[in-house]
Amino acid sequence: MIAYKLVRKLKDGNLTSLFINKTERIPIGIWLEAKNYPTKGYKIRPFWHCTSEMKAPHLSHKNRVWVKVELDGVIELERSAYQGGTWLLAKKMKVLHEIN
Repeated sequence: MIAYKLVRKLKDGNLTSLFINKTERIPIGIWLEAKNYPTKGYKIRPFWHCTSEMKAPHLSHKNRVWVKVELDGVIELERSAYQGGTWLLAKKMKVLHEIN
């Protein structure tokens, strides 16, 4: 399944998650297994969080870029339109490319 993910882009060009395990780099073109990283203030959801459209009005876009991803083992989670609508929670994710 093809989807989109908003990620942080560092000055050196590397990509990281926005909130959970944000120190680990996200490589392009490699399948990544979702892992559980309990983080204070966040529900435990051991999945990659993505969207079916490039919409996340509740999040800042400063130093962040959208990436196109391929997903495997997807669960759909309905959220409000303010939170981008349908979230796709995946067991595996592969970043295909950055969207400019």
